[in-house]
Amino acid sequence: MMLDINPMTDEDDFSLFRNSITGAREFKQDTVRFKKTVKPQTGELLSEQTKQHQSEFYFSDEYIPDIDTHGTVNYVRPGADKYLAKQLRRGDFAPELMLDLHGLNKDRAKDELAALIHACKKQHYYCACIVHGIGERVLKHKVPQYLVQHPDVLAIHQAPLEYGGKGAVLILVDLPQSDEFRR
Repeated sequence: MMLDINPMTDEDDFSLFRNSITGAREFKQDTVRFKKTVKPQTGELLSEQTKQHQSEFYFSDEYIPDIDTHGTVNYVRPGADKYLAKQLRRGDFAPELMLDLHGLNKDRAKDELAALIHACKKQHYYCACIVHGIGERVLKHKVPQYLVQHPDVLAIHQAPLEYGGKGAVLILVDLPQSDEFRR
């Protein structure tokens, strides 16, 4: 079926349209559109508040533990097996989670450390790697000092080269049913 297009019909349509809008005038747009603000869901807000509370509760800048942060970082919680630090050094434990703190300040790093330990406990991960970098050496000294204060950290040791060497530490987290999940 072919359509017959008549050029006169198009011109008739335009003139009919022009006649129908005679007397019309341009109007000023007076509609105000507000930007929607995205509010965090209550669950996200609660978890952010929990992270901040945990980091404020566990990690103090005023407390300076008796560990050497200028050499090889090595710590085992009192009452835990002293052999854990050697196992971390040798690479017997592979980290199941990694946290990169490059570019973060101390307060943000504390929040992320608290979140990492919480995630390890929630997902039953025994070993984690925290990459703090070397840079100005602020986080290199502060991260081990913060971790020693947390009650769920069993051991800390400078990471082997494959996980970051002097710019990272490996931690072991005390799990609720730790014997079941240790590898």
